[in-house]
Amino acid sequence: MKPLVLDTHIDIRWPETPDWRADTKQCVDLPKMVAGGMSAAVFIAYVGQGQRDLAGHAAAAQRAEAMLRHIRARPEGAQARFCATPDEVEAAFAQGVPAVLSAVENGYAMGTDLGRIALWRKLGAIYLTLTHDGHNALADSARPRKNLGDAESEHGGLSALGRTAVAEMNRAGLMIDCAHVSKPGMMQAAELSRVPIAVTHTACAALCQHPRNLDDEQLDMIRRVGGVAQITAVASFLKSPGANGVSQATVADLVDHVDHAVRRIGLDHVGISSDFDGGGAVLGWANAAETPNITAELVRRGYGEREIGLLWSGNFLRVWRQVLRGAG
Repeated sequence: MKPLVLDTHIDIRWPETPDWRADTKQCVDLPKMVAGGMSAAVFIAYVGQGQRDLAGHAAAAQRAEAMLRHIRARPEGAQARFCATPDEVEAAFAQGVPAVLSAVENGYAMGTDLGRIALWRKLGAIYLTLTHDGHNALADSARPRKNLGDAESEHGGLSALGRTAVAEMNRAGLMIDCAHVSKPGMMQAAELSRVPIAVTHTACAALCQHPRNLDDEQLDMIRRVGGVAQITAVASFLKSPGANGVSQATVADLVDHVDHAVRRIGLDHVGISSDFDGGGAVLGWANAAETPNITAELVRRGYGEREIGLLWSGNFLRVWRQVLRGAG
C-alpha cells in the first residue's frame, strides 16, 4: 500500500533557511520526505502576531510574501515540483515526484488589505490560517495575547472585515483554515463560507482539553459544512501534561484522536498533519522519515487502503477541489 501522503502543515525556518535538498536538522527536508514516503508537503509562510499598525502590517506582509516566493522556488535544482492545484499534486504523485505546496499562517499579514488574498493565491498559496496566537483585524484567536493587550474576546468571533475576507477568499479560491481561531470565529466562518472550511492542525477536545482543540460541537460543524479536520502531532494537543508538566504523546495517541473524530463525524471529514518544525513531533513520528509509522498504526486498527488514502490526502483534496470550483 502506498497512499498519497499529504502533510498539510509544516513550518520552515526563516530567514536563515537551511538547504532543504540536503539532510538537515529540520524535521522535514527532501531526503526525509523521500525516505518516509511523504508525497506532498504544505510549507507555511508563518507570521507571528505583532502590533496592529501600518508598520507592523507592512512588515508582516513583506515577510509572508518573501516566504511564499521562497517556497515556490524550493523545487529548483531538486527532484520535486511546486503544485498549486489538486490535479498537479496527483500528477506529481503518479510520477513519483514529491510535491511542494504553500500557505499563509496568520491573517495579521493581510492587515486590512483584502487585495493580498488574490495576490497570495497568485503566488501559489492554497490556504490562509485566519489567526495565530493573538487577535487580529479579521478574527479572535483561540489563544489571546495578553502581552499585546488582547481581551478574552475582541470581535465576538469574526470582525466585519473578517466576514468580508471570508467572501473574498471564496472568490479567490483560497481555502479558509480555522486552526488557531476562537470557537465563535470558527463556527461563524463555517456558516458564512460558500465552500467547506479546513482546520489544518488541531485535535479533539473530548480527549484532551486544550484551547487549540475542537470540541464535538465544532467537529459536528465541520461535518455539516463538508469540511475537514486535520489531526496533528503536537503532543500538548494529544495528551494532558504529566506530573512534570510536560505532555508526552505517541503515534497511538495521535490515532486515538483520529479514531474519535472518525466516530463522531465520519471518515470523510478527518485528516492528518504534523506541524513539524512548528512544535509538532510525537514518539514514533518525530520527522518526515518516520511517516510510515502512522500508516502502520492505522492498519493495525483496521483501516483499509481506501480509508487510509482518504485520511492522508483524499479528504483534504476533496475540500480543496470544492474551494477551487466555488471560486469566481
